[in-house]
Amino acid sequence: MRLIFRPIKRTFFYAFLVSLFCLPALAATPSEAKIEQLLSKMTITEKIGQTNLRGRSSRATGPLPEALKQTVIDGKVGAFLNVMKPHERDELQRIAVEESRLGIPLLFGRDVIHGFKTIFPIPLGLAASWQPELAESGARVSAIEATELGVNWTFAPMMDIARDPRWGRIAESFGEDPVLTSIFSVAMVKGFQTDDLSNPTAMAATAKHLVGYGAVEGGRDYNTSLIPEGELRDVYLKPFKAAADAGVASMMTSFNEINGVPATGNKLILKDVLRGEWQYDGMVVSDWDSVIEMIAHGFAADKKHAALRAADAGLDMEMTSDTYELYLEEIIAEGKLDIKQLDDLVRNVLRLKYRLNLFESPHRREVKESSILSAEHRQKAKEAALQSAILLKNNNSLPMPKKGTVALIGPLAHAAHEQMGTWVFDGRAKNNITVLDALQQELGNENVIFAEGLAYSRVMNHDGFTAAIAAAKKADRIVFVGGEEAILSGEAHSRADISLPGSQEALIKELAKLNKPLILVIMAGRPITMGNIIDYVDAVLFNFHPGTMAGPAISDLLLGKVSPSGRLPVTWPKSGAQAPIYYNHKNTGRPANDKDFVGINDIPVQAWQSSLGNDSHYLDLGFRPAYPFGYGLTYSQFSYADLKLDQSQIKIGGSIKASAIIKNTGKREASEVVQFYIQDVVGDVTRPVRELKNWQKITLKPGESRTVTFELQTDELSFHNIAMQEVVEAGDFNLWIAPNADSGLKGHFELIE
Repeated sequence: MRLIFRPIKRTFFYAFLVSLFCLPALAATPSEAKIEQLLSKMTITEKIGQTNLRGRSSRATGPLPEALKQTVIDGKVGAFLNVMKPHERDELQRIAVEESRLGIPLLFGRDVIHGFKTIFPIPLGLAASWQPELAESGARVSAIEATELGVNWTFAPMMDIARDPRWGRIAESFGEDPVLTSIFSVAMVKGFQTDDLSNPTAMAATAKHLVGYGAVEGGRDYNTSLIPEGELRDVYLKPFKAAADAGVASMMTSFNEINGVPATGNKLILKDVLRGEWQYDGMVVSDWDSVIEMIAHGFAADKKHAALRAADAGLDMEMTSDTYELYLEEIIAEGKLDIKQLDDLVRNVLRLKYRLNLFESPHRREVKESSILSAEHRQKAKEAALQSAILLKNNNSLPMPKKGTVALIGPLAHAAHEQMGTWVFDGRAKNNITVLDALQQELGNENVIFAEGLAYSRVMNHDGFTAAIAAAKKADRIVFVGGEEAILSGEAHSRADISLPGSQEALIKELAKLNKPLILVIMAGRPITMGNIIDYVDAVLFNFHPGTMAGPAISDLLLGKVSPSGRLPVTWPKSGAQAPIYYNHKNTGRPANDKDFVGINDIPVQAWQSSLGNDSHYLDLGFRPAYPFGYGLTYSQFSYADLKLDQSQIKIGGSIKASAIIKNTGKREASEVVQFYIQDVVGDVTRPVRELKNWQKITLKPGESRTVTFELQTDELSFHNIAMQEVVEAGDFNLWIAPNADSGLKGHFELIE
C-alpha cells in the first residue's frame, strides 16, 4: 500500500524534449508594444477580420474573384488556406500589405503533412523508423519546398494518440504511445519551424487535433470521445504539452467532443489547461467548420450561439465557417462577450505574424535555383522509407537473390499515386518511383515479369487472375505488392474490416498453390489484418505508405542491400474486432494469461455454465495481438542478456540506470531498436501494465555486442492521482529492456521518500 507521494510541477520528460531538439520557447518574441500599438488602431471589423481563415477549393480554377480581393482590402480576412497558385498568393499578399488600411500581412496555410512535392512516408511510417531525426528531416524538406512557393503555415504535425486502427486518421498519427508521439511531434515542429520562425525557410507548425480525436468511439471520424481526466492529462494531452514547451506556433482544435463538450468550445482545454496551466501564447485555430459543427453536436443552438461558445472558450481563428464574421460584433454589442476577449484573440493572431517576420518580409523568398524534388530531398525521402519498413515475417525467403526471375504482381506494384498515401495535395504521381520501376532497374526488364492482377486494391472480380498466375508460373519467385489505395485511409476513411480490401486475399491464395517463394509487400495507411493469408506467404514486408521513393527503398530491402529495421508504433490486431487495442492497457481484475486461457474450441459441448477459468479475453481471438507494439524483424538476430541496475532503491528526485548487453547473433549487419519500459505496480489510480520511457536504435555487425544503458529520472514516473494532482508516488516498480512490449529482460526497483 502506498502512503507517500510528491506533487511535481514540471516533469523531466518535457524538459528533456526541449533540450533534445534545442528549441526555444515561443518567446522568439516580438515587441508586445508593437502588437498593442497596432491593436489600438484597429476597428472592430478589422479585429474580427484577423480571426477569419478563408479558403478556396483545392480544385479551384480561374482567376481570383474580385469579391475575394475586396475582403482583403477591407481587412476582413486574416489568413487563407488552399490558395493553390504561387502568383495568387503573391497577389493577395500584395493587396493586404499595400491596399488594406493597416497593411497587415496574411498567413497562407496548407496541409503539408508528410511532404510538399517530395513525399515522405506517412507520419505513422516515420514513427515506425523510431528515428525522430528522420521526421525532423522530412519536415525541414517540406518547409523548404513549401515556403519557396509562398506557404508559410502548415496544419501539421498531428499528435493524436491513436489506439484504434479502424480510424482512418491513424495514418497521420505517430501511433499509440505518448512518449514516442511526443518526441516525434517535437522533431517535426523543429523541422518545420527551425530555431527561428523569422527564418525565410521556416513555416509555422500546428499541433493538432486538440484533443482526444484518436479516441473517437468505434474509430469513426468526427465522433464522441469519453476520456477520464487523468487519462486525458497523462496520455492524450502529453504530446501537446511537449509541443507547447517546444515552441509550436499554433494549435488546432479537434472535431470531436470530449466528455460532452466539443473541443472547439471547450473551456477546460482551451482556457484552463492551454492558456492557464501551460501559459501558451501561440495561436489556436479551429478545424474546418468545427465551429458550426457544434450545432450538430447539440452544444450550440445556432451559428450565433456557436460563435459565442468558441470565442468565449478562447478560439482565436475560425477556419472556413463565418460565424465570427457574422455575429461577433453583435455579440459584443449585446454584452455577451467583452471586447477585451476579442482583443486577446487578435493579439494571438498578430503575435504569430510578427514571429514569422511577415510585417518586415511579407513576400515569399526569392530563390536562384529551386530545391523542389532535388536529388538531396529525394535521397532523404528514400532513407526515411528504408528505415520505416517493418519485416513482420520471414521464412528465409528474404533477402531475395539477384539471380533468377521475379513475378511482380499486385495492385500497388506500379501505382505511383497510391504509394504516397493520404494528405498529399501537392504530390504528383509523375515524380514517384514505383516498385516495378526500381526492380526493373536492379534486375533488368527481362527478369521482372509484371502482371498487376487487380487494377486497384478494391477490385472484387477475378478478371486479372489468369494473367497473374501465368506470370507467376514463369518466375522463380513471386512478389505480391498489395495493400490499400491512398484514399482508403485519412480523414473520413475509417474501416470496420481492416483486412486487405477487394479480392487480394483470393489472388494470394491462388498464387500460393504454385509452391514458389511468395513474398508479400504491403503499403497501407493502417495495420492490415492478415489472419486469412499469413500461412500462405513466406515473408511480409510492411510499409506505411512510403512516399515518392517507395520503389527504390523496397527494392533495396527485398534484395538485401539494407536490412529492415522498422518497428511497430502501434499494436497490430488479429482482427478489427480487437480494436481499440494498445500495449499500455490496464491489467483488469482478471488479467489474461496463457495458463488459464480457454478458447472457443476448448469448451466442451453442453459444458456446465461457468467461467471455465476464463479471464479478460475473446473466446475466438484470445488476448494477444497479432504483433505487439515495438515488434519488427531484421535479416539477423539479436540476444538480450545481463540486465543490471545500478541500485535497487532510489529516492524521489533521483535517478536509476539500467543496462543490458545486446548481441548480434546472426550473420548480417543489422539494426535493433532496444526499448525501455516500466510498470508502476500499485498506484493511487491503477497504472498500465507497461509504459515506454525511452529507446535506442543501434547497429551491430555479426557477432558484435554492446552494452545499452538507460537512465530514468523519477519525474518520468509522474501521473495524475484521484485528486488530479500530478504526483510521483513511492512504491514498487518493474522495468524491462526489451525488443518489444511483450518480451524482454525484467528487473525491479523500489522508489522511496
